Amino acid sequence: MLKIDESLISQISSKAKTSKRRRMNYNFHKEDAATLQRMLNAMEPDTYIQPHKHQDPDKVEAFFVLRGRIVLIEFNENGKIVDHSILDPKQGNYGGEIPIGVWHTLISIEEGSVAYEVKDGPYDPSVDKNFATWAPKEGDDGCQEYNNRLLCELGLENILVQ
Repeated sequence: MLKIDESLISQISSKAKTSKRRRMNYNFHKEDAATLQRMLNAMEPDTYIQPHKHQDPDKVEAFFVLRGRIVLIEFNENGKIVDHSILDPKQGNYGGEIPIGVWHTLISIEEGSVAYEVKDGPYDPSVDKNFATWAPKEGDDGCQEYNNRLLCELGLENILVQ
């Protein structure tokens, strides 16, 4: 049995804090070819996940926050926010599922946030995500400003917990 406990969550969270991308996955699936991808996804508030969708190949993706707070945001084709949810287990809002072909991103709003992520496999990095051209690419200038703008649009500019 693989146990998802405080020790494992803290271990992966510590690795996220020291990684260049400020996030870290811990995969439960044994290979990229697995038809169900399951992982812990630890992320810090200063990480950036470029908005993307999973289409062609079609994939459903779900997130369940185990610790911390993460904003899950959905967009239309032009990058306008159409829905969002603050995933916070202390408030009884545990997770969200993203349907096939829906643009989305996540923004950590509390240090030490960790989500359990599940999505259809297999994983092939060359086709796994369709990245939005209306948002900065990961590593480009303006990524944090983009996240901050999204939080402001949602009225969450003062929500960051450290």
